Amino acid sequence: MSARANIRNVVIVLFLAAVVDLVPQGSSAAQFLIQLISLAFIGAIAWVASRLYREHRLSLYSLGDRRHAVIYLAAGVATLTLTASSRLFATGIGSVVWLLLLAACAFAVFRVVRAAREY
Repeated sequence: MSARANIRNVVIVLFLAAVVDLVPQGSSAAQFLIQLISLAFIGAIAWVASRLYREHRLSLYSLGDRRHAVIYLAAGVATLTLTASSRLFATGIGSVVWLLLLAACAFAVFRVVRAAREY
């Protein structure tokens, strides 16, 4: 990249920062854009998860009911834990609980995958 392109990029960033700071309701518009980008990111994660599910559906069904339930329970607990991150991080014990819950979910998935490959 040339120096001219770098200077242009810096000027663009400074212009956008000035717009957010000086324009009335600029921070509200910036917050809206952040929420919009976050929603698009979550949608992309959901799309990838659905594609992975469709590609590996036979493998999931071949695990059996017990292991199947463990995988889905771990995914549900991880989702709820990530959803409640802001509340859990508000206290020290909540941070520890957050870490333990996600570690337990990862361990459950690891055990199911390992047991499925032992055949």
